[in-house]
Amino acid sequence: MPIVFTHKPGLVVYLTAGYPSIEVTRDIALQAIDAGADVIELGVPFSDPLADGPVIQRAMERAVARGTRLKDVLTISREIRAARPSAGLVVFSYLNPILRYGLKKFADDAAASGADGVLVTDLIVEEAGEYLAEMARVNLAPIFLAAPTSPNERLEAIATRSQGFVYAISRVGITGTQQNLTSDAASLVARIRRWTTLPVAVGFGISNSEHVAQVGKFADAAVVGSAIVELIERTTTESGPEAAPGAVARFIKGLREPQAALAR
Repeated sequence: MPIVFTHKPGLVVYLTAGYPSIEVTRDIALQAIDAGADVIELGVPFSDPLADGPVIQRAMERAVARGTRLKDVLTISREIRAARPSAGLVVFSYLNPILRYGLKKFADDAAASGADGVLVTDLIVEEAGEYLAEMARVNLAPIFLAAPTSPNERLEAIATRSQGFVYAISRVGITGTQQNLTSDAASLVARIRRWTTLPVAVGFGISNSEHVAQVGKFADAAVVGSAIVELIERTTTESGPEAAPGAVARFIKGLREPQAALAR
């Protein structure tokens, strides 16, 4: 079942759970939803986040140092679901924490936490058979990453096995902000649509309202991660962690300003 995006374009907000604390992560998520985020991706802290840039790497290192574990992420997922029943919730993890937790137990507990879906950033679709079976058993949506370099055969496998939405990577490389979106993103989304009617969300490098508006011309949603984690880091350093939820809410509202102006 696809995850519903109530805005056009939809907005997916990534948070590193446990930074600056698990309690503040929950509060940021709630205020982000109230400010216009359609989906919250709760990033599970991991000691070796190879797909992420320096901003998220620092956040993960700090969250791991604070003792944040997968079970804590599922706890706040449950709290967010109870407080905001209609919001989209995705558990975003590397494979190792899930395997250590136990795949079957993770599937059971993630479903019980109210999550809509799971994205495992370093699990390739060709090796995801057992994972897909567990997701189907508990009715969780598996979400896969699609890259501009993926051949058509692989994109078809990703598109047909994904549920919830397909996450299209706007460029090759690690996460992080960028000045301009590449033309690869639009062509990738067009290729993905050959094999699925699911929503397609574009991420990696989206950091301002212009990027969001640009993505809205060819995709269903924009994913904002590093820009928000960087804002949390800066706000926490300058004003303390209690200021982070409000800062993120204001930033998200600002991401939608051009769309709001066009709607008027």
